Amino acid sequence: MVIIVGYTPTPAGEAAIDHAVEEAHHHGDDLLVVNVSGHSDPPKETFATDTEIKDLEDRLRAEGLRFTIRQLVRGRAPAEEILALEKDQHVRGIVIGIRHRSPVGKLILGSTAQRILLEATSPVISVKAPR
Repeated sequence: MVIIVGYTPTPAGEAAIDHAVEEAHHHGDDLLVVNVSGHSDPPKETFATDTEIKDLEDRLRAEGLRFTIRQLVRGRAPAEEILALEKDQHVRGIVIGIRHRSPVGKLILGSTAQRILLEATSPVISVKAPR
């Protein structure tokens, strides 16, 4: 089976990776790491650089895990990309990192995490970054 993990080079993204690695070891699953930018010019700060991707690859190799990293720039929202991948895989679950946002911030900007939590058919684990 596969565990999908939404990755951003942020404390919340690192917390998601940490938890996904534990889950993958526990269940013997593959990881599908997804990093999304809606646009490529310029990419959002949540889109990992080549160096950040290389560091992540090195870490996952050192963990002895089977993994795939997909960086997607197709003009679609991160939640849309993750939910579409969920339909194409035999998924054990989805791991996402979350950050604190005010209720007004969620209302105005929407929430990737909220959409994934509400629309995913697989279990979703949301992980907070350490403070």
